[in-house]
Order: sequence, then C-alpha cells, then structure tokens
Amino acid sequence: MKRLYLVLSLLLTFAFAGLAQNSSVKLEGQVVCCAECWAEADRTKVAYGTAEDLLKARSCVEGGDPTLIAVREGDKFTLYQLEQGRFRLTDKNWLAFVGKKVAVTGTVRKAKKTSIIRVDTFEVLAPSLAEREAANVLGTQVDLTLKDLFGAEQRLSQLKGRIVILNFWATWCVPCRKEMPDLAAIQNEYAALGLQVIGASVDEAKERAKVLQFIKETKINFPIWIGATTNDMMRLGLGGALPGTVIIDRDGRVVKVISGIVNQADLKKHIDQMLASVEVKAKREAKAQIAAAKDRPARASSVPS
Repeated sequence: MKRLYLVLSLLLTFAFAGLAQNSSVKLEGQVVCCAECWAEADRTKVAYGTAEDLLKARSCVEGGDPTLIAVREGDKFTLYQLEQGRFRLTDKNWLAFVGKKVAVTGTVRKAKKTSIIRVDTFEVLAPSLAEREAANVLGTQVDLTLKDLFGAEQRLSQLKGRIVILNFWATWCVPCRKEMPDLAAIQNEYAALGLQVIGASVDEAKERAKVLQFIKETKINFPIWIGATTNDMMRLGLGGALPGTVIIDRDGRVVKVISGIVNQADLKKHIDQMLASVEVKAKREAKAQIAAAKDRPARASSVPS
C-alpha cells in the first residue's frame, strides 16, 4: 500500500510539473541577438540597443546565433530563447526586433541549461535605443563642416535647396565598399532632380592616398569629404559604427537615419516620396500665385477713379 501511495505521489508530481511547464506565461523584456553580446556589459548600468549593437546583431543572427529575450528580475536578467509558436514571423528571423522592448506570451520549457519560450503572441512595447536616438534628430536642421580632398572647407549648409544623402564611411570598412555602387547609382539617377550624395570619410587628411585609391577602385562619382568623427555621427543620430547614412531634405532637416548598409530599393522609394511631396508643394504654390495674380485686376477695378 505504501509503495502504491509513493508511486501515485510521484506520478502526480510529474503531472503537475508538466502542467506548470506547459502553462502559458507572459514575459516582458528586450530582444537580444545572442547571449555573448548581452554579456559584454553590465546591463543594469549599460543599455543594450545602440546603433553599434544593432549592426553587430545582423552578423550574429544571420550567423545562426539564437535570438533571446532578456527579462529583468530584480537586479538580474534571465535569458529565454525565442521560438516560433502560434506567432509567425514575417521575416526569416527575429532580427527586425533586436533591441526593442517586447511582451510575449507562450509556453516555457527547458533544454539542457537553456530556457526556451515558444511564442504565441508578440507585441512591441518600445523602440530600440538606437531608434530613439535617431528619432531625436529627425526634423532638426543640422550642419557639418569638413574638408574636401583638396583641403577646401565644405559645409552641409551650402547644399540647402538639394536633397542630400550623407554617407559616413572609411577605406578600411568592408561593408562601406559593398554599398558604394548603390550610392553611385543613386547619384547618377537623381542628380538632375536636385539630389547630391556626399561621402564623409573618417579617414584623416594624411590618408588622402588611400582615399583616392578607394575612390578609384569603387568608381565613386560624388564628392568626398574627409576627417569625419564619431562625434559628427552621433550628432546626426548615428552610432560610431560604419557605415551610416543620413538623408537631409532641401531645408537642411534630417528626415531619415540609416545604420548599416543602405538598401538601394528602399532608398529610392524614400527619395521618390520626397520628390513627389516637393512637386505637390510646388504645384500648390504655383496655383496660389496664379489665383493671386487673377485677383489683382478685380481688386484694382473696384477702386473709384
């Protein structure tokens, strides 16, 4: 009898453990590209989700590292590996959510020393730190003063009236080299419509020979300024990682900040939208001027002679 009681107790214990493990839980935390990147700093003091973190995340996630959610519990964090459940990703991985604060529900299980949550619902609660920093400069007027390859001082403010694609790069930056053909194509296609690509290199004046060789190899067809700094990039909503691109409208205001390699199709779409809005504005102003001109004779004729 005692043996039967013991067996029933064990069965009930395992059953309840199984139910507890399979019951749905809700977790709130930050999406992390991998445990290694998360462990690079004390996350109670150093925030995760900078532009540098997000750039590094691409190689981590695309390299096969499991994506995690870091859940704060007091002064510590618990990491749970994200796994698709009823919630289905629209992309092939979780990369688009890295750095964001999210809320997820699902069932948790253990695999060796790893806690895994099978995600049934997924909600973004807040953007990443990099997105918030970029948003702070949107709509603001900015200026930048650098020297060109001939030593002459150049300023962004001199380009008011044009759409400016300001790209930060360096001769030693491999991803920068990859995106140069796309930027050259953008310059070719939109120059006549009032767009100017500017390459702001972090290389110093003493490295002019390297810059010229880079220009020759990548067939750059737009002006290059040198001597850009991390501080310049930070002021424009970028982190210190290369490459980085800022789109500036005709009034000298920042309208978009891009960390990492530009996507030519997305960049063209954004430029087309800007050009379309300028065209609509010009048509409205023209109509207003025509209406005002037609109204002048009528007003003049109403004045007694």
